[in-house]
Amino acid sequence: MTTPAPECAALAEGLRAVRARTGLSLAALARRTTYSKSSWERYLNGKLPAPRQAVEALCAMAGEPPGRLLALWELADAEWSGRARSTAPPPAAPGPVPPEAARTATRPRRLRPWYLLALGAGAAVTTAALWLPGQTSGRTAVPASPVLDPPPGCRGEACDGKDPDAMACGLPGRADAFGPPRRTRTGAHVEIRYSTVCAAAWGRVWHARVGDAVEISVPGATPRRVVIRTPADTRVYRFTPMLGGVHRAGLRVCFLPAGGTARECHPA
Repeated sequence: MTTPAPECAALAEGLRAVRARTGLSLAALARRTTYSKSSWERYLNGKLPAPRQAVEALCAMAGEPPGRLLALWELADAEWSGRARSTAPPPAAPGPVPPEAARTATRPRRLRPWYLLALGAGAAVTTAALWLPGQTSGRTAVPASPVLDPPPGCRGEACDGKDPDAMACGLPGRADAFGPPRRTRTGAHVEIRYSTVCAAAWGRVWHARVGDAVEISVPGATPRRVVIRTPADTRVYRFTPMLGGVHRAGLRVCFLPAGGTARECHPA
């Protein structure tokens, strides 16, 4: 199976997070929109390009401002449509080139409005650099620095106990897995997430069952836990509240399976 482009994967992850806040099943999404249950499954997993109207509809159902997801949609749509893979102009014929002509040839083309929106929204969907189009000269390219917008809602100790999504700490490009993901004996997956922007860590779980719980801890701080309470929670990523301003070296994530069996703990 072809691995989706990072832009498409980031949009799918964002859609899943917003869908989790609605608490709606795929069937419920289909009843409330013009898109079928199977279409929603493909949109949420990045198997099918999501229409802009579907993104807007999902945000409306979750009470979520659509700006951030629409910025991700613009980047993903550029990949789906092939706009992001436009070819560079052919090189000039060999020979001396006047300085004025050289400056004209290497001038970046005007950025499209959707690209400016994406940069302004901080939609750096991977930790790789985001390159400005048209910069194809022989010199070393300089990565664009996306503006963090919306700004993080907290930093360090001020993040302690808060929701990483609500504080905009978990946006694409702002958080990374700290250590490898772990597969539990029941088939659930857990990992520690860390945001340098917010100086905070949290736990993430997926493929869990109702009644499972995940806890993140570090010596000297109150552990933070999330419990899988509904079937809808089992189909999306779930996050613990954050540990703010902690030493990363002591972090560990623990999986507490439903039924009270032994917990499984993993260091970062």
